[in-house]
Amino acid sequence: MENIFSSFAFSAQGLSVQRMRLSSVAKNIANADTTRDERGQVYRREVVVVRALQRNQFDEVLQQSLPLARSAPSHVDPETPGLRAPDDQILKAQVARDNSPPRLVYDPTHPEANADGYVQMPNVNIVTEMVEMISAQRAFEANTGVISAAKNIARDSLEI
Repeated sequence: MENIFSSFAFSAQGLSVQRMRLSSVAKNIANADTTRDERGQVYRREVVVVRALQRNQFDEVLQQSLPLARSAPSHVDPETPGLRAPDDQILKAQVARDNSPPRLVYDPTHPEANADGYVQMPNVNIVTEMVEMISAQRAFEANTGVISAAKNIARDSLEI
């Protein structure tokens, strides 16, 4: 039963990461035409960086090369110690700034234009942000599906 409840924790972490991604996308879209931020600098696109906190034995077994010539002996034994995922947090997500150069837009009438008539605009591409939003939304939906399935499995196991 413990493994069923850990799936809730893993999915909750996934939901949290996707919420951060959606929040960053919303902020990027809102600032796509903002020439200066609160510090007087060109707005930089936000990205969410996710990394695993620890490498567990499951990951090590998964990364091993398995010969294709053998089928049954290459299967992972489910009784191998350490294959159960840990109960603590396994992902760390943080917001970072995209340091790619700003877009230069020719608009000599703009108050922020330089001597050549170019304005530094944020490095935000609306199409990229929309793709990122759709990806985060689908991952969010997948995590809610996992939570729903785990809830049904837990409920059904209590009926046995």
